[in-house]
Amino acid sequence: MAASGFAGLGYQIVWTRQLSLGLGHEAAAVLATITAFFGGLAIGAFALGRRIERSAHPLRWYAVCEAVVCVWGLVLAVLMAPACGWLLERIGERPAPGWQWSLSLLGSFLVLLPSTAAMGATLPAMERATAAMSRRGAGIASLYAANTAGAVLGVLATAFCLVPALGLVRTAVACSMLNLLCAAAAARLSSGDRASAEPARHAPRRSRLPSLLAATGLLGVGYEVLAVRVLSQVAEDTVYTFATLLAVYLVGTALGAAAWRRSARGPGTVEFGATGAGGRRGGRLLLCLAAACLAGALGLWNAEVLLAAATRLFGAGQPAALTAEAAVAVAAFLPPTLAMGAVFSALSSGAREEGIGFSRCLAANTVGAALAPVLVGVVLLPLLGAKSVMVLIVLGYVVLAAASAGAGAECGGLAAVALAVALLAPPLAFVDLPPGGRLLRYREGVMAAVSVVEDAAGVRRLRIDNRAQEGSSATVLADARQALLPVLLHEAPRRALFLGLGTGITATAASWDRSLQVDAVELLPEVIDASSLFLRGVDGEPAEARLQVIAADARRFVRAATQRYDVIVADNVHPARSGSASLYTAEHFSAVRSRLAPGGLFCQWLPLHQLDLDTVRTIVASFRAAFPEGWALLATHSLETPVLGLMAHADGARFDAGRIEERLRHAQLSHPPDAFGFHDAFGLLGSFVAGPRSLARFSSGAPLNTDDRPVVAYLATRITYAPDGTPGDRLLALLRSLDIHASELVEDAADPEGSRRLQAYWRARDVFLAAGLGVRPSGDVRHMLSQVREPLLAALRASPDFRPAYDPLLRMADALAGVDAEAGRALLQELAAVQPQRPEASQGLQRLAAPAP
Repeated sequence: MAASGFAGLGYQIVWTRQLSLGLGHEAAAVLATITAFFGGLAIGAFALGRRIERSAHPLRWYAVCEAVVCVWGLVLAVLMAPACGWLLERIGERPAPGWQWSLSLLGSFLVLLPSTAAMGATLPAMERATAAMSRRGAGIASLYAANTAGAVLGVLATAFCLVPALGLVRTAVACSMLNLLCAAAAARLSSGDRASAEPARHAPRRSRLPSLLAATGLLGVGYEVLAVRVLSQVAEDTVYTFATLLAVYLVGTALGAAAWRRSARGPGTVEFGATGAGGRRGGRLLLCLAAACLAGALGLWNAEVLLAAATRLFGAGQPAALTAEAAVAVAAFLPPTLAMGAVFSALSSGAREEGIGFSRCLAANTVGAALAPVLVGVVLLPLLGAKSVMVLIVLGYVVLAAASAGAGAECGGLAAVALAVALLAPPLAFVDLPPGGRLLRYREGVMAAVSVVEDAAGVRRLRIDNRAQEGSSATVLADARQALLPVLLHEAPRRALFLGLGTGITATAASWDRSLQVDAVELLPEVIDASSLFLRGVDGEPAEARLQVIAADARRFVRAATQRYDVIVADNVHPARSGSASLYTAEHFSAVRSRLAPGGLFCQWLPLHQLDLDTVRTIVASFRAAFPEGWALLATHSLETPVLGLMAHADGARFDAGRIEERLRHAQLSHPPDAFGFHDAFGLLGSFVAGPRSLARFSSGAPLNTDDRPVVAYLATRITYAPDGTPGDRLLALLRSLDIHASELVEDAADPEGSRRLQAYWRARDVFLAAGLGVRPSGDVRHMLSQVREPLLAALRASPDFRPAYDPLLRMADALAGVDAEAGRALLQELAAVQPQRPEASQGLQRLAAPAP
């Protein structure tokens, strides 16, 4: 049973990821998959369990069920991707919610049913085989504890070892082999399968126990859904985070079942729905579970404090950070799950005493568990909030206790405590507010909590689950450049697609091009609503008619859409966040390429400040699998939040500098390109840092990030838990590993003068970035000039076309002239000599020479 539990949870992790990759990461797909998994278990336990209970050879049934799981696991290793593709075609590009929910749920259910139904029958079969081991159902508790302990190992081994090393398909095959061994062992033991041949007794017509089992299954998994959502606002929400939370949840239930098994040997019985001492003990066990949920809620409310204390205790580094997250999970999950494991075992044993087969118990409990993700995650959390849902779960257990034993005073006292929590406790939500800041918006959605925070300076920041910052109002220039760089590099775009919305500034900046129709795809509806708080302060011609925002999963939309786009821009999402690494796979990049129109241009932005170079190498290798002729470029010259872009044409073509100049002169933008640093072709082409040959060398030997082997999801966590140096250091280290030649980028590089000027521009940019690394900002213009004057002048001498070094020196010269006219005049004279073609320095000298009015 331990081995079977290991394989079952391994399958659950693998199949959930595979179905999410195929059907999307929307709530409809993710929650439908979980519901389908539990639903199959319930059907197997109910439909097959009754036949198993009447059989004289339950171990043979067990062997057959394990063999079915093995065979269907191998079938899905081959057919899962085609099945998801078929379902994706039926779901369509922009499905109605009901249609998407129905197809996702029914499709997932049918795809998994042979395996999940067989899994659901394995525990009843083994329970039947060992029914004579102990009185009062202690065998049930032992099997449940062993099965759950195996599941814990399955979760941890699959998430931490098997999937990173083997990939999803091979992990599923390994689980199938484990099922095969279980089947073979059971078949060998079945020769002595005689002790459990007695037929099960008929169940009474009326019993509260199946309803209690269904209700406790609903409330127990409902607590899990709630706690995971709350802790995702405190923990880092990586692939390791969910595995750790699930493992602690399972450990608690296994320990609870094992503890009940030991206590069941002592005097006294536990009954539910009966009068007398046994009934009171049953009611009190449910009351203990309600109180344990309140204790777990206390851990949730103090999760930030507990995580900070655990971090100080365990120190720095990824293992220490994961241990700290596990400690918080123990505080939130261990008290209630211990009681949940004991209650399930007690209820199942009580049902056996009443003549109710274990298969019916398991089916009822699993049906309740199947309903919980939809009821709690989709309906109650967005409607009521986490605190109210927590109180409802506690009250639900209190009602069950009262109905079971009629212990009015005890139930009334605990209900009063729960209501006091509802009235007096703060919201069960976490939002980090800066000093003097305020919360502008907080929305608890189906998939995440989205907040908008404004600091004392009026800067607004958009956060998902309090951890992932998706942009701010202080980065309008940088965000706009991420749209305008690819839009202006395309000769004549008519339709653009943005994968990810964030604050909405980037997609809105693209819509400033009056000739461009823009589609923006965003997974979270709450992010779409929050973007209005950032767009109000963005100047520009209203562009609602040219910007259409679509609530959908970006991967699914790219695969299902029929429209082709001239420009596709992918947002710089953090790949360590749960599910985000799937936007950096080779398969996704290939799907994007198929969505480009002839001559189309794709740009994938990467948050270099959140990535280490090994992760960047793997993403580059995956990008090059679809776009071998691609380049790399920088969105801005920021050293604090550098953003690297990977760009390529669908047909592998290079750029035409003359046509880019023409595009800039005739661009139909609400704002002039000069406002974003695009004064000429150098302002656009000068952003590139690597050509195809350099990217090939840089990514050589790096593993591909694929749908089957999502290595980026694991690589990217290292810098999340243990940052290694500053973003500026990583940027300069990256630039030292890359190079580019004009002939790789532009078609007219045969022009020696143009090629020389472009190469000089890139050298000046590298000097400029290196000079900025050691600069310490100061309000004293003299102190600033002492740090940057010579490096910036050196950049200008390298390339008179490099405007980013000219403009800050010009501003400092004007400021210096106000306190030291001679020093200001000297700096302006140097600027005029280095870049004589620019008039600003000469105009400044004329102003200084003019007599005072």
